Amino acid sequence: MPKVELRSNESQQQLYSRFRKTVTRSGVLGDIRRKRWFVSKSEERRIQKKKAIRRARRRVSQRNRRR
Repeated sequence: MPKVELRSNESQQQLYSRFRKTVTRSGVLGDIRRKRWFVSKSEERRIQKKKAIRRARRRVSQRNRRR
């Protein structure tokens, strides 16, 4: 769990922005979103496979655009 302590001469706004940054980098919110619903292993593999195919198609199309 990310932890942020108030530094000397630091405003509340600066503290809040530093906290948001550490939470984003730690990936806590992503884990919470993923674990919100139960997803079986087979479903997870199917989703990952779809994502991989989508990424591969994007890479190919980007390479074709550059040429």
